[in-house]
Parts: sequence; structure tokens; C-alpha cells
Amino acid sequence: MTDKYEQLHQYAQAHSQFWATTTAEVLNGLERATHLRTLAAQMLSGGLQGQFLTLISELIRPQTIVEVGTFTGYSAICLAQGLSDGGILHTIEIDEEKQFIISEFVQKAQLQDKIKLHLGDAQAIIPTLPDGIDLSFIDADKESYDLYYELLLAKTQKGGFLLIDNVLWHGKVLNLQPDKKTALIQQFNQKVLNDVRVRRLLLPLRDGLLLVKKL
Repeated sequence: MTDKYEQLHQYAQAHSQFWATTTAEVLNGLERATHLRTLAAQMLSGGLQGQFLTLISELIRPQTIVEVGTFTGYSAICLAQGLSDGGILHTIEIDEEKQFIISEFVQKAQLQDKIKLHLGDAQAIIPTLPDGIDLSFIDADKESYDLYYELLLAKTQKGGFLLIDNVLWHGKVLNLQPDKKTALIQQFNQKVLNDVRVRRLLLPLRDGLLLVKKL
């Protein structure tokens, strides 16, 4: 982020207050723990995007959410705030070492009955999940975005939503001579733009968030 953009981001976050106090306290604690106990704290969704995830979930009131890429559980806790009664969030994380911090803060958020952690390869796990998904969030290895998108779209009910993170890729999507990973994201964005099965809205929130509705 440029200094000006970072200042605007901080201003927007300072003027946003969407979570209940107890939820905010748990997430602030998780953010601190992520910085202390991981080497890639920048992967955390953060307060502004996290509140947006909660807003979207509360508007949809999903029965079933699927998340690909749990990291330390921040976005899962945000998304689970909007689950309807009896709803479940399936979150998939390939790094087994993250299990302990995820479980710790899911319990602190009192969401252990609503968030189900799946450890392993999302490509193998997604087909085992129930059909009729209401909302999905993809924030994992960028090389597999197209694969996850197709697997999840097939299981999403009509009128359901997908959210895909990092689709602006630090602004590199504007590069005319992109590196391999940036080119993959450019291709993915173009595919979704041309996909007649969905409507889409690309938001310049944080590192780019693509909101997709299945027709």
C-alpha cells in the first residue's frame, strides 16, 4: 500500500465499528497472537475487511459457509457471525500447525459448535462437503483459485455467493508484463468477468475482494 492509501485504510477502519464488543476483543487478541506466533501475519484479513465479511454474512444469513484457507481463523470467526440458527462454517486449512491457534480462538469466540475445521488439501475436501452452499470465501494458494472457484460454484445454490480475496494482488494486476502468479490472477479475474453463470463485483478493499453471485 502507498502511504496515502494506508492512511485512508486506517481512517476507514477507525471509523468502522460493526462487531459486538466481545467479538472485537477476541479478534484483537487473535491479531496480536498471529503477529507473535506466525511468520506471515500480513495474511490476516484485518479489521476493515473482517467487518465487511461479517456484514456480508449477516445480510445473507447463510446456513452453510465454506472457507478455503483458514490461516489462524480470523476470517472464519468474522464470517460465522452471520450464520443462521443451526448453520455451520466449514473451513479448510492445509497447514496442520495452525490447528492449535485456530481452535484456541474459535473456542474463545464460543463458535466451536458453528465452525468445523478440515485439515488437508481443499481439492480433496471440497467434493466431500454438502451441496447447497450459501457463501464461500477463497483465500488460499493463488495458483488454485480457478480450481477452487469451479469446485465451489458447482456446490453453491442458485443465488448463493462467493468471495475471492487478493484479486488486485498488491496492484500488480495492472502490470503489462506480469510475473507468473500475477498472470494467473489476471486470467482468473477475466474468466469471472466473462462467466455467464454469475454476476460479479470487484471491490478495491484491502488487496481486492471479488464478490460473485451465482445465477
